[in-house]
Amino acid sequence: MIAGERRSTSFVHSGERAASPCFLSAMGSHRRWMLWTWCVWFSAQENAALRVTMSESNLEVVRGDFVVMPCSFFTSSPLSRLNVIWTLAPFSSPETPIQVIVYDHGQVIEDPSLIGRVGFTGIPWSADIVLNDTRVSDAGIYRCMVNNPPETADPGIGELLLSVLAPPSLPACQWDGDAESGGSVTLSCAVAEGVPTPEIHWDKLSPEEISLPINMKGDLSGSVQIVNVSSQTSGLYRCSATNLLGTENCYVNLSIYSTPDRSSGMLQAVLLTLSMSLVLLALLVLLLWLRRTGPNRKWREGKEEEEECYNEIRYTASLMKRSFV
Repeated sequence: MIAGERRSTSFVHSGERAASPCFLSAMGSHRRWMLWTWCVWFSAQENAALRVTMSESNLEVVRGDFVVMPCSFFTSSPLSRLNVIWTLAPFSSPETPIQVIVYDHGQVIEDPSLIGRVGFTGIPWSADIVLNDTRVSDAGIYRCMVNNPPETADPGIGELLLSVLAPPSLPACQWDGDAESGGSVTLSCAVAEGVPTPEIHWDKLSPEEISLPINMKGDLSGSVQIVNVSSQTSGLYRCSATNLLGTENCYVNLSIYSTPDRSSGMLQAVLLTLSMSLVLLALLVLLLWLRRTGPNRKWREGKEEEEECYNEIRYTASLMKRSFV
């Protein structure tokens, strides 16, 4: 109806501009009346060129759902030679557009990568298409081009932007650096996809929850640097990737260890050396004592006993001699 109203408006204005001389000259005869009719018809044909309109210029769809992309056209010629071409310039590579679907002389041709997911909804009366099972790679600028020979006007072209929304993917967490007390540690987190772009946050969960300042590296990764770490730095850390469709988390359990103090280590070494020296000295003393109180002592005791016996015998002999005298 809108296209028809515009045509009628064009018809009136054209008649006022081009047909007024014809109308004045046609007041007297049938031939001039026919001439005036021809002038009006010619003006109407000039204003009935092929037109394409898009009722939507921006569309959003959640990944996995379907979306209908509208494309209406007006033409004054029969539709037997109608030609409709839909193309896509992906956001990932806008310089290399692809052909989505074509309607040409009654035949429909789909792009091989989209077979079963794209189709016309009302061809040939409408150039609307439906896209099923949408993916993030489907996002981009779609163009609808309509041509209907024998009209000589340039093909009508409509354009719309399609955004495919997706929740964040599961982020990947890791840590790098020196986990020794006094060192420096970097916590990093990266997410593969998410539309709109996810916001990344780092929090320490234990022993108490603390939000940490983050350094973004591009749109899909962020890191936290912790310097001069100590035992209080140990705990559970969480990275969150969030957009309007949801939140995904990953975790890092960080443990900081302390090395013994050098002075205390030297003191322990000295004490250990002294202890071993005392043990060795005690063993030496024990050996000497065992040596003095072992077999030699028994031998000395036996010798002394023999000497005492000898003395006693000799003493007895002298006594016997004296007694004999």
